[in-house]
Amino acid sequence: MSAPNKSYDPVEVEALKPEAIDRARDEALAAISAAADLDALREVKAAHAGDRSALALANREIGALPPHAKADAGKRVGMARGAVNKALAARQEVLEAERDERVLVEEAVDVTLPYDRTPAGARHPLTTLMERVEDIFTAMGYEVAEGPEVEAEWFNFDALNIAPDHPARTMQDTFFVRGPEADGEQEDADGSGIVLRTHTSPVQIRSLLDREPPVYVICPGKVFRTDELDATHTPVFHQVELLAVDEGLTMADLKGTLDHMVTALFGEGLGTRLRPSYFPFTEPSAEMDMVCFACRGASVGDPDRPCRTCSSEGWIELGGCGMVNPRVLTACGVDPQKYSGFAFGFGIERMLMFRHNVEDMRDMVEGDVRFTRPFGMEI
Repeated sequence: MSAPNKSYDPVEVEALKPEAIDRARDEALAAISAAADLDALREVKAAHAGDRSALALANREIGALPPHAKADAGKRVGMARGAVNKALAARQEVLEAERDERVLVEEAVDVTLPYDRTPAGARHPLTTLMERVEDIFTAMGYEVAEGPEVEAEWFNFDALNIAPDHPARTMQDTFFVRGPEADGEQEDADGSGIVLRTHTSPVQIRSLLDREPPVYVICPGKVFRTDELDATHTPVFHQVELLAVDEGLTMADLKGTLDHMVTALFGEGLGTRLRPSYFPFTEPSAEMDMVCFACRGASVGDPDRPCRTCSSEGWIELGGCGMVNPRVLTACGVDPQKYSGFAFGFGIERMLMFRHNVEDMRDMVEGDVRFTRPFGMEI
């Protein structure tokens, strides 16, 4: 058995040469100093202090040395590795402090700012549009009048010259309210004489009964009809009607009033027209149209410029109007020989669909805040 090679010199092992150890230490210290952030420092640590780093490989070579050479080689490698680990810890502390300081600046939150945890809602566009129409006419001297939604047939039909056999009075168009019990039997709804008003015209009748002419009122409100709920119909909707009764009023006054309303709602330069029609409570009667505010009539006859708003017809129908029928004035105790008047009515939902390109009327009644919020909080 051969004896240990006591003459083995550790300097002859390349990895344990003093200059090799010093070079590995200096390279590690330079890389640590150059690390700009914690991610770069982690890469430096793996390269210069990991299991496959130069100093780690040198440390493994010590085990192959004779006993008398291990102490000196171990001391040199240990001092080098200690310097590297100390530099790593110091650089990490500096980089962590820089990171924390940067985060405080970049992610700062001003806790003094007011914050409402309740999400902001919005007024319903039907309400704001109806109030805008009210403002237009009150600025012209009209008074806002209101009436009950559950109405007597006389106010809803008879006083407005709607005959007893008129189709609108049937259950197909009108919600009748069941009457009180009489002699133990409950009265049928269609014979109760009480209805959910089908238009806001009963308010006009009440206004003429409560006021002495001249009368200038605007009547906004909710009305009810037996329609199915779909994209263009709803059994509950809103109307705005106006009534003017005074001496000497003519269709020219009606036309001028409608022109002003259209200008105030849609802007300058939009004309109106009246088409002959029939309503029991006005004579003569007309349908009122306005020039399409989207295409201003330019889409008519031009297939290259179609208009969804008016279907390329150039006109939009707003509602019915006319001079108050003398029979209505007589029913309200107003002398038709002395006074004349005009009336006009239109649906708020229809107006909203025109002004804001709302395609489905059901969106207006489903209560989804995603529909109302885009309209804002207009006061």
